[in-house]
Amino acid sequence: MANTITKLLEQKAIRLQLEAEDSTQVISTLGNLLFEAGHVHSSFVQGALDRESKLPTGLVLGGEVNAAIPHTDVEHVVRPALAMATLKKPVMFRNMIDLDEEVPVSIVFVMALKEPHQQIEMLQEVAGVLSDAKVIDALIAAKNVEDVMAVLEKA
Repeated sequence: MANTITKLLEQKAIRLQLEAEDSTQVISTLGNLLFEAGHVHSSFVQGALDRESKLPTGLVLGGEVNAAIPHTDVEHVVRPALAMATLKKPVMFRNMIDLDEEVPVSIVFVMALKEPHQQIEMLQEVAGVLSDAKVIDALIAAKNVEDVMAVLEKA
């Protein structure tokens, strides 16, 4: 299942124990890493922030760690990629199911996909990987990019 994730995960856009004040800073940091790696247009970060304000992506995982999966429209994408961060301390994202609820998030995957149908498939795939508590614990404990890739290869 995670093979698509590891194929698309841009290793230059992985940040472990990222220090961020809020969801905007997390999305901006990961979006800018995707931009620097040539995956997205300069409009990507603003597009992702705008979409997050209307259609939040905070995902309650049922344990101590929650996730968010921000993304935006395909016109902001040059070539498909994912960015990922674990956060030093959780930041609040609005819940994708209950828009009035805020979710403390510790893992973020930013999706930059070229086809609209890919977004739904990748959301399902990322959510599926994040439904495994052992995978979440291993991602949070990861010390380097190689650890992240190994965890996701096995997921």
